[in-house]
Amino acid sequence: MNKAPRMIKEESRTLLDTPFIKVYRLAIEGGRCYYDASRRPLDDLLAFKTDEEVGAELPDAVTIFPIIKTPDGPPRLLLFYEFRYVTGQFLLSPPAGLIDKEADKGEDPVLATARRELFEETGLLPGPEDRLFTINPFAFSTPGFSDECNALAGAVLHLPDLSVLNHGGAEGTECFGDFVLPDREEALQMMRSGKDPKGRAYSMYTWSALLYFVSGLWEEQAR
Repeated sequence: MNKAPRMIKEESRTLLDTPFIKVYRLAIEGGRCYYDASRRPLDDLLAFKTDEEVGAELPDAVTIFPIIKTPDGPPRLLLFYEFRYVTGQFLLSPPAGLIDKEADKGEDPVLATARRELFEETGLLPGPEDRLFTINPFAFSTPGFSDECNALAGAVLHLPDLSVLNHGGAEGTECFGDFVLPDREEALQMMRSGKDPKGRAYSMYTWSALLYFVSGLWEEQAR
């Protein structure tokens, strides 16, 4: 394996700075450069941290893979349509949200965020018989473009029926469409076709949720 290039923090600079996204020119030894889109300030970029420091970091956000159990049907994966501004259309998505590092102090930040986002985006709160757990604590999204990272959380929720589902907690620019609750065979069909029930493409996080659901891993981790 080649030696990792040396990143030079002192010579790196900010190209764009907004409340929600920043773009940096990362300086590399030998006069080269690379570009990074990030939510983080320059002093907190992962590019300048050691392996140990990165391993101790909190992720930027949490994506939840909720599995719904009802008395009168098979287990189903809970997804919904959310308008994604950069694609100009509704895409099939699992619940997700940014970690609020201040608000979630004193509690597991991943699970606190998962609980909050589940309620805001689906109207559901895990009860005594339900399970909420971490699947992966820190997964990079697109490390060729961004240092953004998500934790993956699982939820197994028992409902009397599906009438309690709602998007009443939507905030800001969030715009949601219908819920979609595939059973295992319907989830497999979406994976085989690469399309959602409306014939549209979906994100890698949706693909990961489908794969996690059909694999049955949730049954082991929810024990």
